[in-house]
Amino acid sequence: MVANFNQTKLHSTNPIERLNGEIKRRTEVVGIFPNEAAITRLIGAILLEQNDEWAVQRARYMTMESVATLSDDPLASLPPVAAA
Repeated sequence: MVANFNQTKLHSTNPIERLNGEIKRRTEVVGIFPNEAAITRLIGAILLEQNDEWAVQRARYMTMESVATLSDDPLASLPPVAAA
């Protein structure tokens, strides 16, 4: 059997890898930077934007306040383990 190396490349769902891909994409759009400070400003802006997006996503799903109302004892809300 011959391996097919022309298969579609699988991309990770890892948020860090996605962030690195976004930085690469945006820096390639600019192409040439006049100085190192320009690169630092662009990447800093991308990181701030991503940080804001991650903060909103986390708040949308679970907050410490919503989890605290479930129970003070985290083991009390776990389902029982089936006997082996």
